[in-house]
Amino acid sequence: MEIYLDNAATTKVESEVVELMNRIFTEDYGNPSSLHKIGYKAEQYISEALNVFSGKLKWKRKNVLFTSGGTESNNTALIGSALFRESRGKHIITTEIEHPSVSEPLKFLESRGWKVEKTGVNEDGVIDPEELRSRIRPDTVLVSVMHVNNETGSIQPVEEVGKLIKEANSECLFHVDDIQGFGKLPLDAVKAHIDLLTASSHKLHGPKGVGLLYLSDIATHIKPLMYGGGQQNGLRSGTINVPGIAGFAKAAELVFKEREESFERVSKLREGFVSEVQNIEDVKVNGGKSVSPYIVSLTVRGVRSEVMLHALEDRGIYVSAGSACSSHKKHVSPTLKAIGLSDEEAEETIRLSFNRHNSEEEAAYTIAALKELIPSLRRFKRR
Repeated sequence: MEIYLDNAATTKVESEVVELMNRIFTEDYGNPSSLHKIGYKAEQYISEALNVFSGKLKWKRKNVLFTSGGTESNNTALIGSALFRESRGKHIITTEIEHPSVSEPLKFLESRGWKVEKTGVNEDGVIDPEELRSRIRPDTVLVSVMHVNNETGSIQPVEEVGKLIKEANSECLFHVDDIQGFGKLPLDAVKAHIDLLTASSHKLHGPKGVGLLYLSDIATHIKPLMYGGGQQNGLRSGTINVPGIAGFAKAAELVFKEREESFERVSKLREGFVSEVQNIEDVKVNGGKSVSPYIVSLTVRGVRSEVMLHALEDRGIYVSAGSACSSHKKHVSPTLKAIGLSDEEAEETIRLSFNRHNSEEEAAYTIAALKELIPSLRRFKRR
């Protein structure tokens, strides 16, 4: 049996998505900027994709920007909006548990003179909205808070945060990295006062190399990071990735259709899994109660994460020893440190992440493997 439980890293592309993309690659392969009928056919796929996101999420079509993925979306949101609003202020607020595609662009802005403040989290990995609000100043131009943490699955109260931000400073932009929550957990960007929201196709059974950035009406005024032919209202020049965008939209359409059913089923799957794994000696589940059912973070005392990962791999079970979105350089996770884990505990933490197709049989097989492997790996370490 082969069990894939690294879905927070990437997901298997749905067959319907592959079929659609193959048709575009081989039949409807025109450039959407071309004026002839083949180009027009390609442009129609982009229009249909915009209809999927605007129709389901109640977004305006002009407020959707397609990108090469979550990293580009986050960089565009943060750097583009900060540069455009430089004259208003150079103060930014974020959290200690952001993904590198957020924390690294903010480091870049810091090196150019912006002041970046980080608000902490509790042991469950959740921020205090009132603490964040206390940091907002008249010159705060941007606040960035992720929706679902990619390592622990902790869910931030972004609706409450958005309301507090606008009460404290109505001109301050609110950015939400929704890469792990998009299509899985409900989130109304307009209701939550979100100005910039990022999503990535390959996290929800779409192709790699494509994502989107939602921009509210006031957030559409940003500095582009790419210049050229003026595609996508001049916000991102370059030939548009028609197969990728169409595939992303098809994957999103399928996920949106079954979101509530999938959420309920995966919630039950995770609840049963966590109930069993907590019976194993010296195994801690990170993330608390406000957590996405799609992610389980486990600290297995006495077993290094790489050892645990490869032992499970030998059983046909694939998990993660950390964020697969970063390089293979060894470093202690800032997220795990922020929730109070020691360096040693952080290095003993693995992540299992479900998708909507994972079964109870797969969860049971994984539990059985953990119950057998953990005691034997601990004994091996003590020798």
